[in-house]
Amino acid sequence: MSVEKNPVDVQTKHIDYDPFEHREIKKPNSDIRSLANLVKASLGSGILAIPLAFSNSGWGVGIIGTIVIGFICTHCVHIFVDVSRDVCRLERKPLLNYADTCQAAFANGPKRVRPFANAARIFAIFSLLFTYIGVCCIFTVLIADSLKQLLDRYIPDAILPVEYYCLIFLVPLCVITQIRHLKWLAPFSLLANVLLISTFAICLYYIFGDEIRYDDKRIVGDAARFPAFLSTVIFAMEGIGVVMPVENAMKKPQHFLGCPSVLAIAMTLITVLYTILGLFGYFRYGDVLRGSITLNLPMDDWPAICAKCFITLSIFFTYPLHFFVVIDIVTRFLEPRIPKRYENLTQIGTRMAIVIFCGGIAVALPMLEQIINIVGSLFYSILGLIIPGVIETVFRWENLGRYNWILWKNVLIVLFGLGCLLSGCMVTIQDIIELMNRKTE
Repeated sequence: MSVEKNPVDVQTKHIDYDPFEHREIKKPNSDIRSLANLVKASLGSGILAIPLAFSNSGWGVGIIGTIVIGFICTHCVHIFVDVSRDVCRLERKPLLNYADTCQAAFANGPKRVRPFANAARIFAIFSLLFTYIGVCCIFTVLIADSLKQLLDRYIPDAILPVEYYCLIFLVPLCVITQIRHLKWLAPFSLLANVLLISTFAICLYYIFGDEIRYDDKRIVGDAARFPAFLSTVIFAMEGIGVVMPVENAMKKPQHFLGCPSVLAIAMTLITVLYTILGLFGYFRYGDVLRGSITLNLPMDDWPAICAKCFITLSIFFTYPLHFFVVIDIVTRFLEPRIPKRYENLTQIGTRMAIVIFCGGIAVALPMLEQIINIVGSLFYSILGLIIPGVIETVFRWENLGRYNWILWKNVLIVLFGLGCLLSGCMVTIQDIIELMNRKTE
């Protein structure tokens, strides 16, 4: 039988219980390592797709849109983590993951929504699972695309379809995904960041290598392609599924929110880098941009060859970080059902099975641009925009601020997320149908 909570009691609990003091983390991360993991979660293959997003929106709309979406995504992460901490204080728990936060927010919300608490948790779990399976598929295709372009150029006698390269890379991916702790993933994240920044620098070298013309570039793009811009930028910006594992594993979680904070520094850096590469990448290559700007680089210069190698390795080292979200969900489901003596064997087998499953999807649909758009519009809109807006509204229903500004603000966020979801999916489905028709002609 549920008991109506008294606001005074709630405030007292907030004062009496500090979840940070009760966290027992086996291998806590420093602020620098947490920053590296957070930046790597958002600063992945998406940054190299940003120039293509600018070609869809036009450079003027692209600049404004990237900054606005960066602010919205940062705000959604902030409110979700803030709600998670408040729920921890209420329920006297040291930490909660993404799905548990959704459940607890509904369980401590208005009386009418409390019966939906378990449904909210299940919905959040499946949203996380499908989102990061999609991300792993994208990474598989991007690695395969980059490798194929290199080998096709230098080993012309052994040209293979991209699907074969997806299959070849399943072996090393199965090996690297056996790493089981975020602390051990941090060095790989740092290395991946170095490789990605090096790739970014090489892209800028080619972008600024010749005179840049912008007079023939559109300030405002075709309105029908704007949903594709939104989908790509949301995919590139969002890393909310990794946020709770990163925050929960911090040695000093107090430093995650605030100003300056790990979150603020990470998202500011990401937004600036995205805007620079998106703007000047579009100025250089215009409307012939591909799903990753590295695929537009020349094949005969050694810096370009290095960039293609670096991005392949960077995405390879990033894969386990996003894979961590998937395996965490699957492990929570399997762990109570597996005898302890089979735990290690089950872990190895499950990790390999997930990698092979994602590889199978990549083989069936090796369309990099379209998979990025579908994951961004459908999954990340739900995970990074709609769910945080709903969760904060439900949890703070009794105190929505002056003039209910929290309610109206979150209504706008949810409507924005729904708009991105519907329009992005429609445009992407049209693109996939068009591509399939071309192949059958």
